[in-house]
Amino acid sequence: MKKYKVYGIGNALVDTEIQVEDEELASMGVEKGLMTLVDEKRQHDLAHHLRGHMVTASRASGGSAANSMIATARFGGPTFYSCKVASDDNGDFYLADLEAAGVAHNWAGNRQSGITGRCLVLISPDAERSMNTYLGISESLAHTELVPTAIEQSEYVYIEGYLVTSPTGRQAAIQARETAEDRGVKTALSFSDPGMVEFFREGMQEMLGDKGVDLLFCNEAEALCWASTEDLQQAVNELSKVARQFAITLGARGALLFDGEQQHQVEPYEVEAVDTNGAGDMFAGAFLYAITHGQDFPSAGRFASAAAAKVVSRFGPRLSASEHDSLIDEFFPGQG
Repeated sequence: MKKYKVYGIGNALVDTEIQVEDEELASMGVEKGLMTLVDEKRQHDLAHHLRGHMVTASRASGGSAANSMIATARFGGPTFYSCKVASDDNGDFYLADLEAAGVAHNWAGNRQSGITGRCLVLISPDAERSMNTYLGISESLAHTELVPTAIEQSEYVYIEGYLVTSPTGRQAAIQARETAEDRGVKTALSFSDPGMVEFFREGMQEMLGDKGVDLLFCNEAEALCWASTEDLQQAVNELSKVARQFAITLGARGALLFDGEQQHQVEPYEVEAVDTNGAGDMFAGAFLYAITHGQDFPSAGRFASAAAAKVVSRFGPRLSASEHDSLIDEFFPGQG
């Protein structure tokens, strides 16, 4: 039996969630619904503009893959996470948060001086999240952050698509995939954001590799963008060229899965969306938990969809420990 269910690699970001109005997004020049990379000055200016909101802001360790690894771990699937944080207060906070969630990581020794990555997550009234990310030291994440022995001891390696924006991060992602392939470990990747597909397609293809990955996660916008089409079935055909299996989240319409042989439609769980931040991350984390615990794709999809629905019904990308337990009891009684 492998020590870890999933080994993740991605950006380490301390998220600060702030509720804003659409007019404020426009006045600040923030692109709604996307992740935008910014420099330290731009993020500082945004934070200054939003200083009146900071009283109600919440802070949490984040980054797409980290959110997924925390979810898998809290459901009961041991995970490992490779990232890069600085020797600052946010770095201390970030690693403590991972450890509290039961996620093992690569930082046992000294950390470099610098600034741990930060992300301002701006939540508008329609529950859409607009992210402004300063990568900080995470921009220099490289192959030296990989732990090959932990990769070998994992059932899956899960790669965050956001790594495509950093030359060293992209190479680390490629090396993680190649190490997994060499050692018989399954590979998974998330497109992460439509902008990653649209503006970094060549780098994303490098991360996927010539043979593709075992499992791909994306949302409908990312799938359509990858296939340069408005037809979802055509996008499915294109995705099958780069992934042996995949899951496409469809928002309020549920999800579409392909298990390598047939497609499965997952019906949505109707909730009133408050904050969509972390929904896709939770879906991936819950799905990975389920398939590494003997569940088939339809069962994993229903479980992941329910978990994501719970996340969007409140602010923040996480569920409480009791909510993780109740989902396990509801869907997989006796497994918790």
